[in-house]
Amino acid sequence: MRLGPGLLVTAAFIGPGTITTASVAGANFGFALIWTLLFSVIATILLQSMAARLGVATGQDLAQALRAHIQTPLFKSLAIFLVISAIGVGSAAYEAGNLSGASMGLIEIFPQVSSQVWTPLIAFLSAALLYSGKHKVVENALILLVILMSLVFISTLVMAAPSLSDVFAGFIPSMPEGSITTILALVGTTIVPYNLFLHSGVLAARHDSNSDMEKVIKQTNVDTGLSITLGGVITLAILSTASVAFYGTDAGQISAANMAVQLEPLLGDAAHYFFAIGLFAAGLTSAITAPLAGAYAVCGMLGWSNDMSNARFKGVAIVILLFGAAVASLGLDPVAVIIFAQAANGLLLPIVSTYLVWLVNQKGVMGNYTNSVVLNLVTLPVLILIFGLSSYKLISLISRGC
Repeated sequence: MRLGPGLLVTAAFIGPGTITTASVAGANFGFALIWTLLFSVIATILLQSMAARLGVATGQDLAQALRAHIQTPLFKSLAIFLVISAIGVGSAAYEAGNLSGASMGLIEIFPQVSSQVWTPLIAFLSAALLYSGKHKVVENALILLVILMSLVFISTLVMAAPSLSDVFAGFIPSMPEGSITTILALVGTTIVPYNLFLHSGVLAARHDSNSDMEKVIKQTNVDTGLSITLGGVITLAILSTASVAFYGTDAGQISAANMAVQLEPLLGDAAHYFFAIGLFAAGLTSAITAPLAGAYAVCGMLGWSNDMSNARFKGVAIVILLFGAAVASLGLDPVAVIIFAQAANGLLLPIVSTYLVWLVNQKGVMGNYTNSVVLNLVTLPVLILIFGLSSYKLISLISRGC
């Protein structure tokens, strides 16, 4: 089968945030947090497959389904406010990190050109793709970038040659001292709420009531599983490389900007270009998908068309992109902003996930394609752990505030 929509999710969550978070996890805790990545990939496959099935079966994206099926006016208003503020505004905040990350990658290759040049150029390229309003053009561009990203980071992993016994040991759950924020960030950078809106929106746009629904859903599940597993392998490659290079050393502050230089003793001169190209591809893919996801969320909740060629849809996507470009141009430290955003993302995740699971269990919404009892039983511990991690982080933040 042809991979496609699932790879858009991979393109979205493998951004500068993932590179930074996985690098910090490997540098500070070695291979100890690989179990968190495994959980995140499994949970992402479960949740994204539900979002995709919602789009295939109903022809509605997640935002449209929420607006249509939440009957209580108060709850509907709260849902509209939550989604627009958390996903729409959140996408704009992430966009700054995406553009900054892509710019950092190009600066590593062309140090004589500043970010004041690269950021507007990357924003313009992203805007041109979004404004085209064509699913195939955007999808094909992202798939090519995901392939490039995969080749770069997996090759880097092979060059780093980590100990397989150390890697496998990381699948045994443990929580080293001071690791909870990084754990939450790893979960938040993989299970991304706006990807649920993006995935369901792309597939809803392809809805065909005359198609063999069972066959389409099976194909979609395979696409989702393979694509997100690839994303997990890319993240594992970044974490493992950082672990081999930096864990147990006095490497100082690890960041996406300086990691390439610090990898040179391990990987040689090629590290500089390998990492820079991967960072650029990761930033650009996320710079395109974040406005797209935000547009699906905002337009769906406001009852506007989710057609990419629609003027309102394009307008929302471009506003998100321009906001991110403006913030990126202020010269803020993108690494600090990305880590904070990923942690905040983890706090928002339980609410969006619960909404989704509720929807795909409604016979009136899904018809014959509701969750099975087995799928709900598998999903339940995922939701519990997501709530537990998020609650812990919230309590920690409140305690620090006091």
